[in-house]
Amino acid sequence: MSKRQNSKHKIDRRLGVNLWGRPKSPLNNREYGPGQHGQRRKKPTDFGTQLMSKQKLKGYYGNIGEKQFRRLFDEAVRRKGDTGENLIGLLERRLDTVVYRLKFVPTVFAARQIVNHGHILVNGKRVNIPSYQVKEGDVIEVKEKSRELPVVLGAVSSSERDVPDYLEVDHGSMKGKLIRSPALADVPYPVQMEPNLVVEFYSR
Repeated sequence: MSKRQNSKHKIDRRLGVNLWGRPKSPLNNREYGPGQHGQRRKKPTDFGTQLMSKQKLKGYYGNIGEKQFRRLFDEAVRRKGDTGENLIGLLERRLDTVVYRLKFVPTVFAARQIVNHGHILVNGKRVNIPSYQVKEGDVIEVKEKSRELPVVLGAVSSSERDVPDYLEVDHGSMKGKLIRSPALADVPYPVQMEPNLVVEFYSR
């Protein structure tokens, strides 16, 4: 697991977007990066635009480490079809991402933590690896002893997000299932993601 040195709000301000669509993001009040005090942004180069797209996508999924993200990209290249779509599919099938999408936790960072701490079962077996690739038809559930955790109860009762239609969930039993691997258009990103620019960045 990569160490996240910066707070979620600093990531938002550095990238200049409300990455997770959270109501408390500082970008809701001011749209400039940390320490800039309202200075105008320079027009980015092509490289800068591609780099920012990569950092935005990588940051959205809990600030995944560069080596791990590059491995996912290489796997996306190896697979048939569009590399950008393949990359999104691999990112969305990470266990921590699925736990977040199912609204078992409020943030991707909490999802990584709850998986690490062994609170999640996949097909009845404990899995504590956030990067574990969930397969279509896999059943993901919160362990019975963990279902009363405040972080879980708060997320389930929140109206801040909806569960996307490539997943199905029963919050009463705290169980969910991946119905199909999503395409880019299926993923409810609060900001525009451009995996095609990520492909260009790594193809330079």
